[in-house]
Amino acid sequence: MKTLLRLPLYCLAALIMMVAMLVFFGISDQPDLPLDWAITQADVSRAKKILREGSKTRLDEIGTIELSQADLNLSANYLLNRFSKGRALISLKENKIKFIVTATLPENFLGKYLNITFRLGNENGSQLPTLTKFKAGKLLLPSKVAAFVIETVIKHTPLNEYLLLATDPIKAVAIDDEKITITYHPSKYTLKTARELLTHNTTDQATVYQNKIVEITRQHDPDWRLSLADLFQPLFALAYQRSSLETAVEENRIVINTINDYVNNSKNTQFSPYYPAFLYKRIDLAQHFIGAAAITASVNSQMAEALGEEKELQDAQSGSGFSFVDLTADKAGTRFGALAIANPNSARKLQQAMSTIKDYTDFMPDPRTLPEHMDEATFTKRYGSVNSEAYRKVSAEIDALISATSIYLK
Repeated sequence: MKTLLRLPLYCLAALIMMVAMLVFFGISDQPDLPLDWAITQADVSRAKKILREGSKTRLDEIGTIELSQADLNLSANYLLNRFSKGRALISLKENKIKFIVTATLPENFLGKYLNITFRLGNENGSQLPTLTKFKAGKLLLPSKVAAFVIETVIKHTPLNEYLLLATDPIKAVAIDDEKITITYHPSKYTLKTARELLTHNTTDQATVYQNKIVEITRQHDPDWRLSLADLFQPLFALAYQRSSLETAVEENRIVINTINDYVNNSKNTQFSPYYPAFLYKRIDLAQHFIGAAAITASVNSQMAEALGEEKELQDAQSGSGFSFVDLTADKAGTRFGALAIANPNSARKLQQAMSTIKDYTDFMPDPRTLPEHMDEATFTKRYGSVNSEAYRKVSAEIDALISATSIYLK
């Protein structure tokens, strides 16, 4: 009887040891892949197009997507770099798909990078691929053991909801040496779950800052514009009081995402009353600034800058036109977001500086003399492309304006 009672404990201990081995061998101070993947505006457009292919299929209809090896690498690196600076290398061979992945980790005592290699294939006529090979660093694990450990860990963490969201619509994956073909079946349930899971800031910490914004808006004089600084100064002052050196980075992420939820989602009913936020008497500049800061704080600065450029090029084709004014707000927001999470000291220093700002000129330079409202023909005539010398000159001028702004000098 004692042996039977101990059996579950032995199994749990074995599972913990397996997880510990995955972590220990998978984390290293050296990346398996060079972190040299650079995203361009064209890459962003192509990756978005690939990832939006599924939206062409109506709910409760069956659709298919074909992805080449190049498509897979672009999409994987785009998604990976939205969450952590990293690199993914995907190859198709012998009807299997191989992944080599290096991801940058937050500061820790084990190492800077997570390195894993795995392979998926359709075994025994299965419609969905299964794990056929797995390596954590240099440690090669039996595929069934690795699959069991990974599945068990995911199943008992919040990651399980995301896994179900990603895999539930997929009904079959066919792999050959040229491409993979995905058959999927989207449903209303999947979309509803996605909206709920991808809602920003559902933590208790976020609630504190959401309540602070509600307090600010209730006290705001409706005859005056609500400055973005009116949100930044009190929320960062609160963050400085609430956090420590160890928690400052995460606290800054929460503050930035909470403000972004307010500024860029006016239909968010938890914020009432609602007043649009302004920079230099313009709502769009506040939206660009905090949007870029939120992307950088949650993802990385390279992705934020590329997305900002892509947005302006789209506006040049059909919209308000290419605007170096908007781009300045994107770049300033990107710099701000990077400073907010660069390291604990930087995060703490920014909290203190932002808690004493006088107005938005402390973190956002005046961009209103820069060219804007350029349609595609005008932009092309003046600047050619985002890689031209003329474009880089204006971009450098914007960078200099931002660097001269007080919050980035401290």
